[in-house]
Amino acid sequence: MILPFRCLPPARRCLFSFRGPDAERYLNGQLTQDVRGLGNRALLSCVTDAKGRLQALVHVFRGPDDGIWVEGPAEQEAELEQRLTRYLIADDVEAANLSADWWLAHAIDAGEAPALAAGFVREAARLGDGGHDLWLPAPDLPGHGTLTAAEAETRRIHARIPAWGAELTAGMLPPEAGLDRNAISYHKGCYIGQEVLSRIKSAGRLNRKLAAFLVEPGCAPGDPLRLAGGSRPCGTLTSVAPWPNEAGLHAALGYLDKSAFETLEFEFEGKPGVAQRLGFV
Repeated sequence: MILPFRCLPPARRCLFSFRGPDAERYLNGQLTQDVRGLGNRALLSCVTDAKGRLQALVHVFRGPDDGIWVEGPAEQEAELEQRLTRYLIADDVEAANLSADWWLAHAIDAGEAPALAAGFVREAARLGDGGHDLWLPAPDLPGHGTLTAAEAETRRIHARIPAWGAELTAGMLPPEAGLDRNAISYHKGCYIGQEVLSRIKSAGRLNRKLAAFLVEPGCAPGDPLRLAGGSRPCGTLTSVAPWPNEAGLHAALGYLDKSAFETLEFEFEGKPGVAQRLGFV
């Protein structure tokens, strides 16, 4: 298949289908997102434990079988399958692991939803608005038309989208990464971790928050940030865009401690240069 638009190379993901009269109700009790009324868009959702801490970040959408499909990183297949089916007891739900049957490519600059000879398409904002997920049968994978990893990472960071393994790790609180904006529903009722996340929203207090920065060349993930003239780190970079902007600066993401929430400019511990905070994610 030849794709007339640019996309991320097809990749294997973990993928699960939930069908049956109780599928919506069951998944609404497992995910932070409201899965009722899903359309042609893949929505972000957190999987959290009873303490409201992140276990996985997934996308949820309607599959071509009219089931609710949940997709996440391939390396979390066993963990997610166990977690998402653990509480299936008397529910009228049929769960299936489809990870070996479909591969995911993500298209940008495609305009309207692309037409595929095989597979199906869902809107998704993995690298910013206007993207589309292309779900392709495993043998039917395109061989070119792909984005480079450097361009994809630059687009992601400019769009201020946190990534698993960089900004997102197991055990963190989802609101620290701004996931309460688009991956958590506060109006759908109970789910695992709901009480803690609702309490955080009501209190409005976090010990750290993810922020967007502009940094000079030579900065890298893991670099500690500090206040001007300060002796202790008050934050850490987590991602730096490979491509600079027209001014030669690189977009970056990183966490700031609450002591630095009001600060706009930071020094780097152990190296020259400054980081300008653009805002919180």
